[in-house]
Amino acid sequence: MGTVYIIGTCDTKEAELVYAKAMATKAGAKAVLIDVGTKGSSAAADVSAETVAKCHPDGASAVLGKDDRGAAVSAMAVALTHYLKAQSDIGAVLGLGGSGNTALVTEAMRTLPIGVPKLMVSTVASGNVAPYVGPNDIAMMYSVVDVAGLNAISRKVIGNAAHAAAGMALNAVPASASDKPGIGMTMFGVTTSCVTQVRAELDASFDAYVFHATGTGGQSMEKLAESGLVKGVLDLTTTEVPDYLFGGVFPCTADRFGAIIRTKIPYVGSVGAIDMVNFGAKDTVPAKFAARNLYVHNAQVTLMRTTAEENTAIGEWIVARLNQMTGPVRFLLPLGGVSAIDVPGMPFHDPDADAALFAAIRSGWQTAANRQLIEVDAAINEPKFVAEIVAQFRSIIG
Repeated sequence: MGTVYIIGTCDTKEAELVYAKAMATKAGAKAVLIDVGTKGSSAAADVSAETVAKCHPDGASAVLGKDDRGAAVSAMAVALTHYLKAQSDIGAVLGLGGSGNTALVTEAMRTLPIGVPKLMVSTVASGNVAPYVGPNDIAMMYSVVDVAGLNAISRKVIGNAAHAAAGMALNAVPASASDKPGIGMTMFGVTTSCVTQVRAELDASFDAYVFHATGTGGQSMEKLAESGLVKGVLDLTTTEVPDYLFGGVFPCTADRFGAIIRTKIPYVGSVGAIDMVNFGAKDTVPAKFAARNLYVHNAQVTLMRTTAEENTAIGEWIVARLNQMTGPVRFLLPLGGVSAIDVPGMPFHDPDADAALFAAIRSGWQTAANRQLIEVDAAINEPKFVAEIVAQFRSIIG
C-alpha cells in the first residue's frame, strides 16, 4: 500500500486540503499533506512549504520570499518535482486548486511514471486540459465550485476525489502472467501497412503499443519509455518532426527522441511520412502554402508535400538527435519511398526531395559502435523493408 500525497497551497486552501486528507485516511489509506504555498507556513501540513522549497536545485531562496508570484509558483513546481522524485512510497497523488496550483502540481505529476495514480481537482478541468495533462495519465476532475471554502458542493467533490485517490493507492493493479514485453511503435495512415506487417512478425514475442503520430502520440510513446514500460521502440513514423519545423498541426516538441537518449533503450527508427506536413481542412492551410503540392487526405486533414530544402532541414534535425543516442540504435532509410503516397504513380512521389532527406542524414551521421545507418532499396511499406526492420530489431532487443 502506497501513500496518498495530497498537495496544495495551505496559505489559501488549508481547510479543503485538511478535509481531503481526512477523507482519504477514513477510507483506509495513509495520507500526507504537502504544502506548496509560497506565502507563510501551515501547522496543518505534514510536509512544509519550506521542506519542499529546499528541494529546488538552487535552494529554498529560489522559491520563497519572492514578490513575483508567478516566478515563485514556477520555482515551487520545480522544487515539488524534485521532492516527489525522491519519494519511494507514492500510492497516489491528489492535487486541489485553481489555475496556479493546477499548473504547479501537474508539472510535477507529469514527471512521474505512467501507472502512478494522479488526480487533479481543478477549477479549469472543464476546459482545454492538454497543457496540464500532456501525454500522461493524469485524471482531471472539475471542482464545479471554486476551491475556496468548504460547502455542500465542494465537500462532495473533494471527498469523492479523496476516496478515488485512496482506492487507487489501496488497490494496485497486478501484472498478468500473460503479459508479454511491451514495445512502442509509431504509425500514420500512410505507414499502416509497414507497422501492421511488423506487428504480425513480432506478435508472438511482444505486446505492441502503437501510437498515432499526431504530436501527442510520439510524446506518449517516449513517456512509456521513460516510465520503463517498454523494452524497445520501433519509431518508424517520424512525421511529427516536419510539423514541428514547418508549422503543421501534429508537431512534436524540441525533446523528440529525448527519452531514447536518456534511457538508452533499444531503438529502431525510420523516416516514415516525412514527405508531408499536416494541416486541417484545406481552407485552413496557410496562404503562403497555397501553391504547394497539397493532398486532401480527408475533409479534416490536408497534407503538404515537403520540398528538398525542407527535407534537408528535417534530416539534419533528426540526425543531430540520433547522434546523441548511446544505446543500441538502428536507423533505416527506405530508398524507394517514405510513405504510401511517395511511390511511383502517387501524388507525393518526389525522388529529389527524398534524396535530399537521405543525403542530410548520411552526411550528418556520426559513426559509433552502438549505431548503424542502414539503407534498403525498397519503399517503407514493402515486405523487403519490413523484413529488414524486424531483423534489425531482433538483433538489438536480445
